[in-house]
Amino acid sequence: MESQQMNLDVISNNLANVNTTGYKESKLQFQDLLYETTRAAGSQQGGGNELPGSLQIGQGAIPIATERIFTQGDLSQTGGDLDIAIQGSGFFQVQLPDGTLAYTRDGSFKTNAQGQIVTSDGYPVQGGFAPVPQGTTNITISASGAVTYTTASGTTSSQIQLANFNNPGGLQAMGQNLFTETEASGTAQLGEPTENGLGELQQGYLELSNVSVVQEMVNLILAQRAYEVNSKAVQAADQMMQDSNNLER
Repeated sequence: MESQQMNLDVISNNLANVNTTGYKESKLQFQDLLYETTRAAGSQQGGGNELPGSLQIGQGAIPIATERIFTQGDLSQTGGDLDIAIQGSGFFQVQLPDGTLAYTRDGSFKTNAQGQIVTSDGYPVQGGFAPVPQGTTNITISASGAVTYTTASGTTSSQIQLANFNNPGGLQAMGQNLFTETEASGTAQLGEPTENGLGELQQGYLELSNVSVVQEMVNLILAQRAYEVNSKAVQAADQMMQDSNNLER
């Protein structure tokens, strides 16, 4: 019952983030607990006879991991010059206040007073995002990450780099649409978009959450029914024990 309650928490978090840009759904993974073995398969029964099967009583299930599903979310057109979606694999790099790097799929970027490109929380975006010069009249970002700022005095160019990981599922979610690397994820591998398996960039688009509301509602119903069935099993076992005690009286 506790496992199914945690399953409900994970599902509700997915539903809560259905409109969160770049959000990747989570899936709770379960593992069965140790078994009480009353009769072991293959044990000798005398006369050279062996048991063909075992008698084991399971002790239930336990949650062991919340797996991140990094499938592609739908792209939504916004028209913003600094709204950038990744079509395919890869993450944008973000510098945290302590100087460490975090990674995100949320490409809804802004500029600060110094012209730096930052996230909605004001964290500077790294990986070739040069500051926007004053008087910029046009910003162009190609699918391969080439950035061009057009001003009255000419153009300025830079090249975006994305990060990727051998095991994105091992990244640690820290909120604010950010992930940090762990030993399980491996170190970040940098590269230009469209190269070495990295996705391409789409300027003027944002990647929506990959949560399917219909599927999550189905999962919600299944988890609720599983919780109810387990509670009925506890009640039935309790009733059977009461009946047994009454028989002894």
